[in-house]
Amino acid sequence: MSEQYLAMALAVLALGNLITRAAPFLFFVRHKPPRAILFVERNFPPIILTILIFYTLGSVEFSAPPYGSRELLAIAVTMGLHAWRGNYLLSIFGGTAFYMLLIRLF
Repeated sequence: MSEQYLAMALAVLALGNLITRAAPFLFFVRHKPPRAILFVERNFPPIILTILIFYTLGSVEFSAPPYGSRELLAIAVTMGLHAWRGNYLLSIFGGTAFYMLLIRLF
């Protein structure tokens, strides 16, 4: 791939990201957002957290060492972070970082 192609692809991706980030502010400045948008805003973080947990446990072999201990420990850390701070972003990123550290070290 040429450098020009990569630069254009990056520009298109950046524009798409900007549009999706700015759209709610542009469309809902004077009006209350629809109920569907409010539902997604309220429920998206726990949905993402649930998907990450299922993804983590999807390929775990509980019948062979280490018997899923890394994954279960990472889930426990994620739950602990969320119980401690109540912040989904901290829980998601903290639990993911801890899991990545565990799979690299052990």
